[in-house]
Amino acid sequence: MNGNFLIINCIGKDDKLGLRINKDFFVHNFDKKNNNARLVFEISNFLKLHKVMIDENLSVLINQGPGSFSGRLVSIAVAKGLKISKKVKLYGYKNQDLKVFNQENVEKLLSKNLIEKKLIKPIYLS
Repeated sequence: MNGNFLIINCIGKDDKLGLRINKDFFVHNFDKKNNNARLVFEISNFLKLHKVMIDENLSVLINQGPGSFSGRLVSIAVAKGLKISKKVKLYGYKNQDLKVFNQENVEKLLSKNLIEKKLIKPIYLS
């Protein structure tokens, strides 16, 4: 996986974006109202704020749940769009593997190989 990555955590509870660029880590919390409709806008503004270009040197990590079905569906669709258009690499992780959304825990997630490259197997709860 590339050293620079975007994390999309949209599972309906405590939605946020994370960005690691050149070993710096940034977090962006966003309003839960209509977050599915605004996800692309939020990602775009977050990347512009930190002067990040979306290209093959950026990986995208997606929270695969469990959580909001629509939140996961939209974030997966956005990530797959980035993969097709910008050739980013996609990875998924399970919500229980990243309890606290901060740089230290993201580093643990990566070092323990808790991310999956074969995206995407959503977890459905009945």
